[in-house]
Amino acid sequence: MAPPLPDQFLPPQPWMTRGDTLAVVAALERAGGEGCARFVGGCVRNALLGREVVDVDIATTLTPDAITAALVAAGLGAHPTGAAHGTITAVAEGRPFEITTLRRDVETDGRHARVEFTDDWSADAARRDFTLNALYADPDGRLHDPTGVGIADLRAGRIVFVGDPVTRIEEDALRILRFFRFIAWYGAGEPDAAGLAACAARRELVKTLSAERVGKELLTLVAAEDARGAVRLMAASGVLSLILPAAGGLARFDALVEIESTLLFSEDPLLRLAALLPADPAAGRESAERLRLSNAERDRLIAALGTEPPLTSWMSPREMRRLVYRLGTEVFCDRVMLAWAASPRSAASVQWRALLPMARSWPRPKLPLSGEEVVAAGAPRGPMVGAVLREVESWWVDNDFLEDKLSVVERLKAVVQGMTY
Repeated sequence: MAPPLPDQFLPPQPWMTRGDTLAVVAALERAGGEGCARFVGGCVRNALLGREVVDVDIATTLTPDAITAALVAAGLGAHPTGAAHGTITAVAEGRPFEITTLRRDVETDGRHARVEFTDDWSADAARRDFTLNALYADPDGRLHDPTGVGIADLRAGRIVFVGDPVTRIEEDALRILRFFRFIAWYGAGEPDAAGLAACAARRELVKTLSAERVGKELLTLVAAEDARGAVRLMAASGVLSLILPAAGGLARFDALVEIESTLLFSEDPLLRLAALLPADPAAGRESAERLRLSNAERDRLIAALGTEPPLTSWMSPREMRRLVYRLGTEVFCDRVMLAWAASPRSAASVQWRALLPMARSWPRPKLPLSGEEVVAAGAPRGPMVGAVLREVESWWVDNDFLEDKLSVVERLKAVVQGMTY
């Protein structure tokens, strides 16, 4: 391990000088003295890149019990979210801070580790996944790079395991997916050959991971601004087919990412996941179950991969309205995006593009008729009320959602008369 680089500092960061952050750091330093706590990982990494910092994590020489006592003494929240592994979540002014005792792994099985607490910052860095995540900053912004290459790797976009890649992967198989995820979010240039080879060689280990961990990691990966290169690497290494067996070719995924960028749409991870799958609702259902997606995510994925009724880029505004009414705006737009991504690159792109704002701006109407009105027209209560409503609704849709209530009532009377006589 190289020595710290005390001459390097983080530029001033708003999150470092917030009252809640200062309160947490002060509580720890009162218990362990100056230098007992440093910011670590993602907050340091993103701050160096000028990216948004969402979560502030802190490493400390204090034990979990000492952390808890220090927070409670300062009137701050303390929750043992992972005390066995050294992690206590502090809460100050409503914001959570993950505080973890310095540690080294004593024994691992690819999913869980038995750890030993330490006061050695280099030992703590040695057990982390990638060099760009093994970065620390003092409360005043002074940087520490125990591996000696973390800052350089970060700035060059190199995703490099700390130490031996195979060892890091065997400690936690999720690091295989994290390798590709970090390439998608932070990588530049050619991937680290040793890391990529280790991921390919140990790819079968991903089968030991929980579905929830895999699903979360995959959705985070594809949500990167341009995840195409990382997904291709994952496919070439054999990892993608293990975690998403239904995945087909990558051409539609690549095209969807490009379309989103031209439309200036924010990245839509679930739609991108759909683009990796064949146009088959069964594939969507199987993949959603495999990844333990939420019910809402599962339903959206299945609907997006539907093929009936078929969509065409040249549909008329009237046809568009019928489909939006039948499918719903979100499903219609999802299917348009996927159909556009699957279509040949041609002038049809203009037509596909035009359908999206048309669908989103159309206020989906409601049939201006109630069940009580059907009964008042002479239909007996019971199943016939629903049958009449469906018949009138079909006529109303065929007539492009006629707004004339009188005409709808006249049609109602005719339908009731035809069904009752």
